[in-house]
Amino acid sequence: MLEELLIFTRGGLILWSSCRALGVASALKGSPIDALIRSCLLEERSADASFSQDTYALKWTFNNDLGLVFVAVYQRMLHLLYVEDLLAAVRKEFSQIYDPKRVSYDDGFTDVFRQLHLEAEARGEAMKKTRQSTLPSSRAPASGGGKKLSALGGRAGPQGAGGGGGKKGGAESGKDDSDSSDSGKDHNKLTNKGQPQNGLNKDSSNARALVADNGKENGDPNDGAFDVNTLRKKIGGKKNGKKNDAVKKAPTAKAEPKKNVKKDRVWDDQPRKAGKLDFTDPADERGEEMIEQAIAHQGDSMMDKDEALSSDSEDEDEEGEENAEAGQKKKGWFTSMFKSIAGNNVLEKADLQPALKALKDRLMTKNVAEEIAEKLCESVAASLEGKKLGSFTRISSTVQTAMEEALTRILTPRRSIDILRDVQAAKERGKPYVVVFVGVNGVGKSTNLAKVAYWLLQHNLSVMMAACDTFRSGAVEQLRTHARRLQIPIFEKGYEKDPAVVAKEAIQEATRNKSDVVLVDTAGRMQDNEPLMRALSKLINLNKPDLVLFVGEALVGNDAVDQLNKFNQKLADLSTVPTARLIDGIVLTKFDTIDDKVGAALSMVYISGSPVMFVGCGQSYTDLKKLNVKSIVKTLLK
Repeated sequence: MLEELLIFTRGGLILWSSCRALGVASALKGSPIDALIRSCLLEERSADASFSQDTYALKWTFNNDLGLVFVAVYQRMLHLLYVEDLLAAVRKEFSQIYDPKRVSYDDGFTDVFRQLHLEAEARGEAMKKTRQSTLPSSRAPASGGGKKLSALGGRAGPQGAGGGGGKKGGAESGKDDSDSSDSGKDHNKLTNKGQPQNGLNKDSSNARALVADNGKENGDPNDGAFDVNTLRKKIGGKKNGKKNDAVKKAPTAKAEPKKNVKKDRVWDDQPRKAGKLDFTDPADERGEEMIEQAIAHQGDSMMDKDEALSSDSEDEDEEGEENAEAGQKKKGWFTSMFKSIAGNNVLEKADLQPALKALKDRLMTKNVAEEIAEKLCESVAASLEGKKLGSFTRISSTVQTAMEEALTRILTPRRSIDILRDVQAAKERGKPYVVVFVGVNGVGKSTNLAKVAYWLLQHNLSVMMAACDTFRSGAVEQLRTHARRLQIPIFEKGYEKDPAVVAKEAIQEATRNKSDVVLVDTAGRMQDNEPLMRALSKLINLNKPDLVLFVGEALVGNDAVDQLNKFNQKLADLSTVPTARLIDGIVLTKFDTIDDKVGAALSMVYISGSPVMFVGCGQSYTDLKKLNVKSIVKTLLK
């Protein structure tokens, strides 16, 4: 049963609703249509076939020329066959009566929808009956042909009931697919019933023959004795056997060589200098002096400076735009008049493919994951298909403009990322603001945590570090060095402790000391490491931090998708509360090493929906920036 069909503009104005027009109270639980807009339409995933929210499935279509969106909502378990057909018919009929000045169509379109709905349901029932009539013939071999299948050794499996049903029902509904797949499972069960015993006997006989041929003495005594003469012939006789024994015993008779001790290298026959090659200043002798120098020479953090990440390309683009505008002004009134006379062309998917393919290749050369680039191009195609194109407007420039708008929408944060404001709000509540840094190994979590601490110190906030990486050797000492240089307290409990408990005690200590911010450092972990992911989930669920930041390298390409997907999936699966806490923001590190390969930022934001909050671009404490969305978009499309 169709729950609701909604027609609205891209600006958000609801023109027609089936529930409102038919006088039926909406039975939708939650807000599935709002979730569709947030998760698909605004994030450039409109090319997806469907969207699921709770118990509902949603399908949609567009009229890009008129800027209309048509959405159908139904129960996910029903697998309605006629939804796509109904949406196409509704789009066709409604587009004919649409008037931009009109805001309500309850009177004029309701009767038309009733007729279209009845016709679509009738076609759906006919399709279902047609499919059901073909299913018994496909299931027949699975029920009666078990002996033949087992005798054939299961070779008829792909061409039997499961394979036939799957081919016929591949383009149809999921319900009938499940039926055909069930028959395929029965088929496989029947096929495999006869195989294991015969296959096992064959394998065991081969194994016995192999033992007999190799002449090994550790075989099963029930397998029968082997021929000694045959064994001697195979290994080269008794004489050769003795030689082989001598060869085998020879290595044990040799004395073990002495290990070479590493020595200091001497260059140009100069006498060796005494002392260690360790130029680190001891903390107890010159520690305070070092701290004062480190703080004095760092300067202001780049977070508070509005700088473009790639100013050269931006200046070039601005000059190009200025020249284009000047050229358009020179053309005069004749060009504009001729455009109005020439008429418009309607864009089709085939017209967009060459430009989209070139755009996809360009995105991939900028280190955008292939899956993300393909989805973006499909979304842009869905947003342009059916639009009218001016005769003197190139398709490539239209696609480029649409992609630029899409990338800007994706990278622009949809919520506030003002950490300073959130810290002040937590301070008014009398609680410290807790930030947890997570990520894979070696991406720079501890270094960028220190950069964030330095930036917060410049805004007169009291910061405390929590050393919750109790797994990696040297992690606590590394964080202790940063804390000493920045002159901020650090809470540590050493190694092999529960990081969740250490973080909890650190937050309690910060509350007693009235610290404004607690920065929690965690162990680097691969996304497939189950024990460490379980420990991370426990830390987040127990302490409920205000912000969970994923630290990722700007160097990664396709792996960024896998990392973020699995981190979020593990946090959701291992959560002990109904509403799982996922990643809130991204810290992009090593941004100074990638030149124009900035695609990792797009891949991470697209796959997680979380904004890039910090960009690490160097080794000093000041090398922390905001993400310049305009500059990233220009670089991706350059």
